[in-house]
Amino acid sequence: MLLTTNSEIQNGQPVFTCTRVPVETLFWHLQKGISIDEFLTDFPSVKRSQVIGVIAIARKIMTSENVDKIYEAVA
Repeated sequence: MLLTTNSEIQNGQPVFTCTRVPVETLFWHLQKGISIDEFLTDFPSVKRSQVIGVIAIARKIMTSENVDKIYEAVA
């Protein structure tokens, strides 16, 4: 399992499984131009396979032919 949510951990934000690191933190790092290697150095409890898996999920969502419906649902 890549992600978990628990109302008692990070106010229920999705976090990398077995960590308290919010997934949002990964995307913030990437947006700022910080490499995956640097992210993993900053958050050693996160595994590279988790990062790659989350990016793969995001790619599938963003390339889905239903992305407009997904965007509407979260906007």
